[in-house]
Amino acid sequence: MSAKKVTATKHPITVEDHKELNRIHAARKTTAVSDALKFPDGDQFEADLNEIFSSDAESSGEIIAIALTDSDKFDHINRDFGVEEGDRILIATGKYIESCLPEGAKIYRIGGDEFAILFRGSMEREEIFLLLNDIKNNYDVKTPDGVPQTITVGLATAFEDASRTPELIRKADSALFRAKTAGGNRVALAREEKMVPKTSHYTQDQLQRLSRAAKQEGIGEAILLREALDMLLKKYDV
Repeated sequence: MSAKKVTATKHPITVEDHKELNRIHAARKTTAVSDALKFPDGDQFEADLNEIFSSDAESSGEIIAIALTDSDKFDHINRDFGVEEGDRILIATGKYIESCLPEGAKIYRIGGDEFAILFRGSMEREEIFLLLNDIKNNYDVKTPDGVPQTITVGLATAFEDASRTPELIRKADSALFRAKTAGGNRVALAREEKMVPKTSHYTQDQLQRLSRAAKQEGIGEAILLREALDMLLKKYDV
């Protein structure tokens, strides 16, 4: 099915026009970068993690860790230099990260300027952290005006930081967020989380369903609430 063509008109551009233009741009960009890199996507990343959590990886002593990488201040590249330049930087970034990974590590493109890395094998968490720090320090991609770009990384370890896929991804994403908030261009480790008391009101039905869900999944209600809040924050891009 061909995309609807949005043509210039004398009337102001409508919300629907904006949506269509954004959809066409996103599809073109995703195809350009994805075709060049040929990395598995976010769905495959989650599927691979689900397979690991349902395997005997923990009992066998296998080290499983994930890293989420994000390009710092990437928005201005498309704005100042155009989407083709943005694509070039994403492709260069993906190829660079892939070239630095050890045997057994796998890279995914999970959306926008974000990549995920799955480490599986005998590398200890500290070794993975040092490797990611080296990758960050030796990243040498520049914009056309010669300004060096930087990347930020969040790292979380399966079984130690989390016991299921959504929680592990959220822990890595939280580490990434902390690192970005601190100025970027750094690697951050997942850390133990403590619930902050908030005045909240839930219906009796919601609390009962939450309790059933926690029992069904075999995890704490607080973990489910954190996952739900994380999904809400991602929805509103905050």
